[in-house]
Amino acid sequence: MSDTDPAPGGPAPTAANDPRAVAATRRAAVSVGVATGAYGVSFGALGVASGLDVLQTCALSALMFTGGSQFALVGILGAGGSGASAVAAASLLGVRNGFYGLQVSRLLDVHGLRRVAAAHLTIDESTAVAVGQSTTGLSRIGFWWTGLSVFVLWNLTTLGGALLGNALGDPRTYGLDAAAAAAFCALLWPRLRSREALTVALAAVALVVVVAPHVPAGVPILVAALAAVVTGLVPHGPRRPGGAGGGAA
Repeated sequence: MSDTDPAPGGPAPTAANDPRAVAATRRAAVSVGVATGAYGVSFGALGVASGLDVLQTCALSALMFTGGSQFALVGILGAGGSGASAVAAASLLGVRNGFYGLQVSRLLDVHGLRRVAAAHLTIDESTAVAVGQSTTGLSRIGFWWTGLSVFVLWNLTTLGGALLGNALGDPRTYGLDAAAAAAFCALLWPRLRSREALTVALAAVALVVVVAPHVPAGVPILVAALAAVVTGLVPHGPRRPGGAGGGAA
């Protein structure tokens, strides 16, 4: 994004303090929050279907607040898996947020309680909006507006989904027993843009198909993580700038 045209009689405002740039960043952040928050309905319904009560389901959204990990945890519990395997799978999926933190901490430069809040709001969506901005000021606006929008809407829709799930009764009657897999696939699909990501996904599916009939619920997702490890260990040829396999700047 370039600086705006100079105002008559004054210096040109930068993107960081240009009201139009700020408003556009906020609109993008809220749009992401609305789109992502809608998935909370599925999680709320699935949470109570897996054996959690409404309060426990809502507590997961408020305290864990990372969709992939939440779906993994309740999905494994609902399939009869142990608490240990559910926590292990959820923790494994949540590790990525720690890597996001390394990036956004440099952008936000916050301390004290604001740092704690920033850590809790560091998720896929807030990180993507923050790093996609052209200035540090807009990155901070994008991070906080996205993180707070997703947090508020995710928790509200989780409550609605949990109450709805309780009213519906047996989730298998309405196909809600497949909600975790469907919602998780919806979260994952937009991220399969590179050849490496697609290779990891296909390898993970193959591993799960092989081991699922022979191991307890929850173990296949841990085995599937080996696909990412193996892919990371395989040496890759040098990437040529602008050539095939080269990433975006």
